Amino acid sequence: MTQKISEIKRVAFVGNYLPRKCGIATFTSDVCGAVVSQYSQTHCFVVPVNDIEGGYAYPKEVRFEIEEQSLSSYQRAADFLNINDVDAVCVQHEFGIYGGAAGGHLLALLRDLKAPIVTTLHTVLRDPTRDQRRVMAELLRLSTRLVAMTQTGEGLLREVYNVPAEKIDLIPHGIPDMPFVDPNFYKDLFGVEGKLVLLTFGLLAPNKGVEHALNAMPEILRGFSNVVYIILGATHPNLLKTEGETYRLRLERLAKKNKIQKNVIFYNQFVELEELKEFIGAADIYLTPYLNEAQITSGTLAYAFGAGKAVVSTPYWHAAELLAENRGVLVPFGDARAIAREVVQLLSDEPRRHAIRKNAYKMGREMVWSHVAHLYMQSFAKARLDHNFLSRKPVIIKTLDERQGQLPEFKLDHLFRMSDSTGVFQHAVFTVPNFSHGYCLDDNARALILAILLNQLGQSTAQLQSMAATCAAFIHHAYDAKMRQFRNFLGFERRWLEEKGADDSHGRALWALGTCVGRFPNSGFQTLAGQLFAKALPRILELSSPRAWALALIGIHEYLQRLGGDRIATQARETLVSRLMDLQQRVAAPDWPWFEDSLTYNNARLPHALILSGKAMNQPACVEAGLKSLRWLLEIQISKNGCFHPVGSNGFYERGKAMAQFDQQPIEAYSCLSACLEAFRATADDFWFEQAWVVFDWFFGLNDLGAPLYDSNTGGCCDALHVDRVNQNQGAESTLVFLLSLAEMALQQNEMAALKNPA
Repeated sequence: MTQKISEIKRVAFVGNYLPRKCGIATFTSDVCGAVVSQYSQTHCFVVPVNDIEGGYAYPKEVRFEIEEQSLSSYQRAADFLNINDVDAVCVQHEFGIYGGAAGGHLLALLRDLKAPIVTTLHTVLRDPTRDQRRVMAELLRLSTRLVAMTQTGEGLLREVYNVPAEKIDLIPHGIPDMPFVDPNFYKDLFGVEGKLVLLTFGLLAPNKGVEHALNAMPEILRGFSNVVYIILGATHPNLLKTEGETYRLRLERLAKKNKIQKNVIFYNQFVELEELKEFIGAADIYLTPYLNEAQITSGTLAYAFGAGKAVVSTPYWHAAELLAENRGVLVPFGDARAIAREVVQLLSDEPRRHAIRKNAYKMGREMVWSHVAHLYMQSFAKARLDHNFLSRKPVIIKTLDERQGQLPEFKLDHLFRMSDSTGVFQHAVFTVPNFSHGYCLDDNARALILAILLNQLGQSTAQLQSMAATCAAFIHHAYDAKMRQFRNFLGFERRWLEEKGADDSHGRALWALGTCVGRFPNSGFQTLAGQLFAKALPRILELSSPRAWALALIGIHEYLQRLGGDRIATQARETLVSRLMDLQQRVAAPDWPWFEDSLTYNNARLPHALILSGKAMNQPACVEAGLKSLRWLLEIQISKNGCFHPVGSNGFYERGKAMAQFDQQPIEAYSCLSACLEAFRATADDFWFEQAWVVFDWFFGLNDLGAPLYDSNTGGCCDALHVDRVNQNQGAESTLVFLLSLAEMALQQNEMAALKNPA
């Protein structure tokens, strides 16, 4: 193996990198530096992921930067790595640091690489979401070798993801090589000489459970009045973006409430390694009161453990494994009394505390970076010899133009023109807002959904975020608590024009609120959306509109993606699906497999809701019923020349009568396109994706008049296709449904680009 290691001349590391402040950045910097230190003949460079515009002031080893939400940036990174002819690519994987659904953009990079891929898994989930499982499956397939940091992680890879044992390398989280010294040696550096020091360090966030340690302090101080608790670390950058220092201030108030402020030190900095070593050195006991069991690795725990600290920790996976056999002490999650009890016992029993320290330090010698670097180089060498890698088909490198789809850029000028501080205006006179018709809930709900989808696509801006907040406020204001239903129409003078809105408006509001809960967790709107969703949901069961049911089902699905344990929402879904199925069974016939005796507007939402909900509920009969009705709807709405030809709103289509040919509405195109994409996700049948493209092209002139409805100059969409002309008014509904169609196509295209099989 030594001979094979000597053949590793160039290694690229992909992941976050210092000076970005996060655990993955620190790890990538450390592992890269360790390999360089131990193997001078190996040239290492880094390809980090940027979460902010302009990136960071990186050191010289950073050669190429990836924009987190730009799919093409990952593809360009693959080209760069292939051109530089690296011997191995070492990827740091953690959900949340790469763009796309469940970080799926990373797969676009990995799929095009020519070099073997060694992926370090910083998280291995026992119960992944659908998107996480799908991304994980492709990540595991594309990776030549996998690095698990713990035996628990290795076991999950084999048992949950069916990874063969021979593909996995067990390499512990690396640590700096620190001497085993008396903590008193360092205490004078921080003015705590003569004190007993407890330490927690790392980026501060609620999942760290620090409040439970603070609640343990009064009891600890009753036994040892000279204890000082140092909480070291800056607030997590993601938390800082969404709520500032609210969490830290809450902890400080808790310390004052417990009257322990003289014994608690908050050190609000992201410290460099040398200073961190000194802090760790000064600690008598290290605390990790984390709240989430499913944490497969903790760099902070590894550092303190390897330095020979006595650790008191909750039993998350990494701690339970590392602290076994008298190498530390475990306490239940969220149990301040247990923390106090164990800390007092350790401080009272010095021989036991030092025995634990010695056991930890001895095991930590296997975790120092010099040893870990050697294990990584062995993994790189094995990856180059791996049969699966050697037998892979050669990658055909395509130009960026060849790889991109034919989707237009997002142009939001007209949407912003149609909005003010109250909400989105309902109608337009040509391209100018028509104040006389005011606003409606429907369009503000659509605009909020659009903002959320654009955020997923990395297209969010301050102006779009502001509009999203306005739309969320509009939806909140529209809810009438007495009627338990949303109002729809608001006049320009800000007076409601009705006592209650249409049933469909209620369903559409639930869709927007559910999407906000399910896909917009860090927006600041999630709590408002979740509470309003819960208030408004029961009313949908009292309404009679099938389309309202269908719209609500889409919202319920989105909501349950994040809050899957909500029984009321789950039961509402079951009830509404049952109603739609009953409708179809009563009305449908071989020549009319539909839910009603007429086709009116927004028709495709009915099969869409059955396909989506049936798949989520594991009810194949519902999925099949939805697919059958959607296929029939397409058959009657695709003209002889292959263009989309939706049911016209000038008469609609009653059973046994002729179908209205015009006025064709953009909302029909959007609902049909969206349903086709859902059918494609449910079946993986390319037919449905092809039909989505046919429908999408209707906006661009592949229609009965050969006239485009989308206006690329304004970014707006015309209101209808009449028998002799295009309606030139660019109202909110038509513009929003075009932009939503574009967003859904872009999201699907991104997912396919990331997950499709190699050529």
